[in-house]
Parts: sequence; C-alpha cells; structure tokens
Amino acid sequence: MHRKTFDLLAVVGGLVLAVVLVVAGGLLLWGHNFVNDQVRTQLAAQKIYFPPAGSAPIKALPSTDAKAMTAYAGQLMTDGVQAQTYADHFIAVHLREIGGGKTYAQLAEASLASPKNAALAAQVQTVFRGETLRGLLLNAYAFWKTAQIMLIGAIVAFVAAGVMLIMSAFGVAHLRHVPAEAEMFSKGDATAHTPATVS
Repeated sequence: MHRKTFDLLAVVGGLVLAVVLVVAGGLLLWGHNFVNDQVRTQLAAQKIYFPPAGSAPIKALPSTDAKAMTAYAGQLMTDGVQAQTYADHFIAVHLREIGGGKTYAQLAEASLASPKNAALAAQVQTVFRGETLRGLLLNAYAFWKTAQIMLIGAIVAFVAAGVMLIMSAFGVAHLRHVPAEAEMFSKGDATAHTPATVS
C-alpha cells in the first residue's frame, strides 16, 4: 500500500472519529443540562428550606448531622447534594427517633398484629410519609448525580475530539510531504523477512 493512501485513510478515520465524539459530547451535554434543570426546577418548587444555623432543629441533631445541615443553613433546596443531605442527615434522624430505630416495614408488621393500637398506627403513617419524602429526595440526588457523570463524559468526549483533530491536522501536514511513490514497507524490508530456502 502506498504511504500516501495509508495517511489519507488515517486522516479521514481521525476526522470521522472526531465528529462522532463531538456528537456524543453534545448529546451528553444536552442530557446533563436537561436533567440538571429538571432536578433544580422540581426541588425549588417544593419550597424546602434548610433550618437556620444555630436553630433548635439543628441543635437537636447529632454533631455529624448538625455539621452537614449547617453547610446549607437557611438555603432553599435546589440540587442533588442538598437533597441527599436533607434526606440522610435530617429526615432519617427524625425517622429513627419516631420509629425507635425500626423501619416502616417493621412498624407496619407490628401494627397489623395490634390493629387496635391507635398510637402505633399513627406512628406507622408518620414514618411512611417521612420515608416517602426521603425516597423522593434521594431519587432527585440520583438523577442529579447522573447529570454530573454525563457532564464529565461530555468533557472527555470533547477533549478526545480535540486530540483527534490535532492528530488529523498533523496527518494532513505529513501527507503533503510524503512522495507519491512511497510505500508502507520497502522491498528491502519485504525480502529481509522472507525465509531463506534450504537447498
């Protein structure tokens, strides 16, 4: 094969790959923006505010949870990290206190065994509502995290496309200096690898 032909194929292949990477990066970036906007819009619509720093709800929390909540004190919840913090360091703490460390499933089972226990039934309802809200917030966090991964993927795709374009440009420059009659492998190389015949 002529060296010029090989270089031309390599350049075309590099350009095609660069286009594919740019398209992939564009789709990933679009996905990131869409998911991020949806999470932000839906969370903001709920009007969930973190308790102010030093307030009674913050002071009542264990130190680790209080520290996590204080980082967003007084803020409106608008992103996935805030949703996870509120779910795991605020709602989860109160649910453990309300349920005595028992899960909704355990409390519901106990309530079914004692159908006349109104206090236990109310406890089950409260824990159910809390777990539902917590689950929704953690789903928002999962979607938000997915959007962040898509953004990283988009950046990698764009960088890789840039690298391929640069390599293709070098390929074009090299293509101009290669003689038309140049071969990929010279005849000398071919004969050098030919096994010697035994007479």
